[in-house]
Amino acid sequence: MSATPLITFVVPAYNAEDCLSRCLSSLVAADDGGGALEIIVVDDGATDGTARLADSYARAHTAVRVIHQKNKGHGGAINTGIAAARGTWLKVCDADDAIDPGALRALMSSLRAWRRSGTEPDLVVTNFVYVREGTASWHRLNHGPARQSCRGVRLGRHAVRFRTRLPRGRIGGWEDVGRFRPDQYLMMHSLAYRREVLARSGMQLPEHCFYVDNLFAFEPLRHVRTLTYLDLDLYYYTVGRAGQSVADDVIVKRLDQHDRVNALMLEAMPHEGEVPAALLRYLVHIYTMSAVVITTMALRSGTPRNLVIKRQLWERLDTTRPDVSRRVRASVMGRLMTLPGRPGNWLPVAGYQVVRRVLALN
Repeated sequence: MSATPLITFVVPAYNAEDCLSRCLSSLVAADDGGGALEIIVVDDGATDGTARLADSYARAHTAVRVIHQKNKGHGGAINTGIAAARGTWLKVCDADDAIDPGALRALMSSLRAWRRSGTEPDLVVTNFVYVREGTASWHRLNHGPARQSCRGVRLGRHAVRFRTRLPRGRIGGWEDVGRFRPDQYLMMHSLAYRREVLARSGMQLPEHCFYVDNLFAFEPLRHVRTLTYLDLDLYYYTVGRAGQSVADDVIVKRLDQHDRVNALMLEAMPHEGEVPAALLRYLVHIYTMSAVVITTMALRSGTPRNLVIKRQLWERLDTTRPDVSRRVRASVMGRLMTLPGRPGNWLPVAGYQVVRRVLALN
């Protein structure tokens, strides 16, 4: 058995009894029993059968460990999992999502090769696939081939890939990274960090706050020197669940938490000359997309509270980081978000509706 696992998956789980089995089954299906895979389930003070279900997997699979803790929120659960991890690389898989076992085996084969050659990259990027709950794709993911009753249902899946943006099948640096389209960004679901990079970054996600996955995909990047892209549809991200944090109505209610994360992203933003130019360009891009979401949802809700959040976001950006503000406002998305008058109120919302309909997303 390997003394140090190749990769640790951290699975934060709160009241996930209805979906945790799918997640863990997809992970253990790739385990060969040799100790290369470590799965840490963090029971974040669940009040349903999550703890019991997680413990049953730990009893049946040596790769699975369970940590029970008082509720600390998504960020607190991820912090706990990272602190307990032993793998060379680390990836987070939310309890309501799943991993493709075949893609995971292919990823682990590459990790072994890099370990043998001593050329481990700091970051491995893979694809993630949006799967909308209740669609034919979701039924296939949960139950195998879609049943007769699923005919006529929208496909409900959309893969995010990075084939022309990142060094593909080879290890490179930020100088090898191209420009990202507005719909392309390195979400948590696409990232596997070398654990040493996470330790070096000192990242501590805020507790009892939603949308901290944006920080997970932001703060450690300034400590990444080498990276690679594997064209594997590894992560299946379920959307469309009632009450999900990325559902429109939930984002509107929690826009203050989204804004809290946006402020922390801005605080962590490096200055020109501190990091490679391509990395700074990307960090500004992902910060811009955060500002776009908050601005669009504030305008869409139209509530005084959320409109104040929107106004304060742009004031904070202009005041604390005018250099970043100039970059953001010069981008296509930044210009759309800051149009004056009536066009500035309805264009962002109209554009969002088009994207939502095309991609069948939340």
